[in-house]
Amino acid sequence: MGEAISLGPVRGRARIDVMDVLRGIAILGILFMNIPFMATNPAIWMDDVRRLSWSPLDATTWAAIDIFWSGTQRGLFEFLFGAGVMVLTARAMRPEDPVAVADLYYRRNLLLVAFGLIDIFVIAWVGDILLAYGLSALFLFPFRKASPKILLAMGLGFAAFVAVTGTIGYTGRIEMIDKVEVLEKKQADGVKLGEKDKKTIAEWQEKRDAHDLSKPPSKDTQDKIKAENEAHAGNPWMFLRNNWTVWNKIFGDGHGTLFTIVEAVCAMFIGMALWKWGVIQGQRPVRFYAITAVAAYAVGCGLRAWNVAELYTFTLDPKSGWITHEFARLAVTLGHVAFFNLVMKTAAGRNVLAPFKAVGRMAFSIYVLTSVVTLWLIFAPWGLDLWGKFGWAQLALAAAVIDVFMLVFANVWLRYYLSGPLEWVWRSLAYGKRQPFVRHPAEPAAPGTLAPA
Repeated sequence: MGEAISLGPVRGRARIDVMDVLRGIAILGILFMNIPFMATNPAIWMDDVRRLSWSPLDATTWAAIDIFWSGTQRGLFEFLFGAGVMVLTARAMRPEDPVAVADLYYRRNLLLVAFGLIDIFVIAWVGDILLAYGLSALFLFPFRKASPKILLAMGLGFAAFVAVTGTIGYTGRIEMIDKVEVLEKKQADGVKLGEKDKKTIAEWQEKRDAHDLSKPPSKDTQDKIKAENEAHAGNPWMFLRNNWTVWNKIFGDGHGTLFTIVEAVCAMFIGMALWKWGVIQGQRPVRFYAITAVAAYAVGCGLRAWNVAELYTFTLDPKSGWITHEFARLAVTLGHVAFFNLVMKTAAGRNVLAPFKAVGRMAFSIYVLTSVVTLWLIFAPWGLDLWGKFGWAQLALAAAVIDVFMLVFANVWLRYYLSGPLEWVWRSLAYGKRQPFVRHPAEPAAPGTLAPA
């Protein structure tokens, strides 16, 4: 018979500080990408970001976030999720593969799926990641013993797919531009065009008009703007129904969810590889992290900066980012992993980043609390009613202010409790046993937080 094993949550010194820091930074950083969808009408600016606001400060803010931050906080979550799989399944690496570990693993992630559904249909956050990550994790367990090289190769699969489809889109756009130029010349020369060619020119002109700020948005876009405005000016029921409709349009047919899961699974494979190489948990030397950070940022931020320069032409010309954006996202995410590990190698860096550990240790609670505070209080008509009143720079400032509040809240909370409230519920359900929650006076506070008075 196999040896009996005892399973329980990882606490105290058994935790890995740098992973908590990375998780805390990611959970706070993701708000900078989410807040435009929480605080504005996306239908206004989806075709052209200038239609929201476009002062020099707005343009600089948008570019900085897009180059250095956008998508990489999601990437950090995915890397950390993959590394977390290795932590959770460590006891299932032995030949007998204890069934209890697999049972716990799948139960935890099915519960995460359930929490994701609550986040979508009760809290009404259309950008929820819990559902997708819970589903993604279901595919990872069988690969826990794969070599890091194999995991990395599989992890780059989605980026390769994006590059191929992006190349097809790039060449297709060039062909379309050439075709429209020929048709427009024929039209100018008085040549009678068929209905199909006329439709092609009309659709292309509509795309041009989307970037012409002197012209109003298309009729379809105006209808979307009106529907969103009405939903955010009404009652909670109207708000809920609108967000359910939006989520269903993006993910309900399965395609959006499928691509989200494929992206997440591949990035999680990379996280598993980084764990096996000792990269994400800080086991490599200072020189390694310094070189990796410089190289990853140079490649990733360089590609993204080039794409932003192309985007800022606000034309219909093909963009290189269609091909490179997933490789660039992964590169910048790796740069973040290396940079923050490098900072954590110094005493001063550890002190500066210490408060983020508390956020990382209750990331689930902070993620959901942020959605509740923004959607149902700050930007709700029955709350502070600030929806639709901020531009790009103001949105970034608002995200920073909210993040400071969450950072302080997490550190104060863990002075008195062992975990966040949702982490406690999740663990208690996963282990089938009520977990400790209140921190007793004699028990030390979590490292990185202030001890109770």
